[in-house]
Amino acid sequence: MSDAEPSAEEWSLPDDRPAVREALIAWYEDDHREFPWRRTDDPYEILVSEVMSQQTQLGRVVEAWEEFLERWPTTADLADADRADVVGFWTAHSLGYNNRAKYLHEAARQVQGEYGGDFPDTPAELQELMGVGPYTANAVASFAFNNGDAVVDTNVKRVLYRAFDVPDDDAAFEDAASDLMPEDRSRVWNNAIMELGGVACEQTPRCDEAGCPWREWCHAYASGDFTAPDVPTQPSFEGSRRQFRGRVIGTLREYEELEIDTLGHRIRVDYAPGGQYGRDWLTGLLSDLESDGLVELDRDGSDGPVARLQR
Repeated sequence: MSDAEPSAEEWSLPDDRPAVREALIAWYEDDHREFPWRRTDDPYEILVSEVMSQQTQLGRVVEAWEEFLERWPTTADLADADRADVVGFWTAHSLGYNNRAKYLHEAARQVQGEYGGDFPDTPAELQELMGVGPYTANAVASFAFNNGDAVVDTNVKRVLYRAFDVPDDDAAFEDAASDLMPEDRSRVWNNAIMELGGVACEQTPRCDEAGCPWREWCHAYASGDFTAPDVPTQPSFEGSRRQFRGRVIGTLREYEELEIDTLGHRIRVDYAPGGQYGRDWLTGLLSDLESDGLVELDRDGSDGPVARLQR
C-alpha cells in the first residue's frame, strides 16, 4: 500500500447504497456487451466460459466456446471424450495452458461420477472440482445459481479504488465488494460491476462516453485523479513458454511420438541440441508437461529420449 492510500478507517461507501446499487444494475441492464454465456444459467456452459477466459480475450473466446459446446455439449459428453482430443482443441484455439483443458476434462468426470451429473451449487462445493479455484467457483455459483459472493477481480478493484477510495488491500476490496452487493442478486450484480470496470472504468477511463452510472458518487471523477492499483500485464504469448508447450502438444498429436531432437527442430527454427534452446531446454519443457499428465517422456529410447502424448 502506498503512503497516499487511505487506511481502512478513512474510506467508506456512500450512505445511499440502494441508489448506488440500482444505478449500476439499471445501467447494465440497459446496455452491455453481448456474450453468449451471459444468456445461459447452465453451470457447465458457464464453467467452460470461465476457464477459457482466464488467459484469452473475451472476443476470441466466443468462437472457441461455441465450437467446444457443439463438440461436447454436456458434461457427460466431455467426460466420455478422449483427453488428447480435448487438449488438442485447446491448443488449436490458443486458449492458454493446456493443463486447463485436462482439469476441465477431469472436472466433467467428477460431476458425472461423484455428483450424478448435477453440478454443486455453492462456491465451497464447486472448489472440489479439479482445477476450480475460488474465483472460478464463485463465478459459476453466481452466474449459474445466483448463489455467489461478490466477485473481486482486477476490474472490480480498479472501480472500488477510484470510486470509493478503497485502499489497495485485498481484505478491504473483499469487504467493500461484499457490502455493496445486494442480497440474492449475485448474478446480475457481478456481471454489472465487472462490466463497469471493463467498458467505463478501464485503465484509461471513459466515464462520460460510457455513461458511468457512478459519476455522482465517484471520488476519482470529482477530483480528476484516476490513479489505480498497478495491474500486472500478461506476458507476450509470442516466444513464450506457453506458446512452445502448445506447439509440443500440437506436434505430438500429429506424429504421436518423436525423438526429442526431431521434436525440437519441429517446434522452433533455432533449436540446436547443445544450444540455449536445445535438449536441456526442451527436456525441461517436456518434464513440466509430464508433471501435468499431458506427455510421456521415455528417457531410455535407443536413439535418445522419446516424447509422446499421454493417453
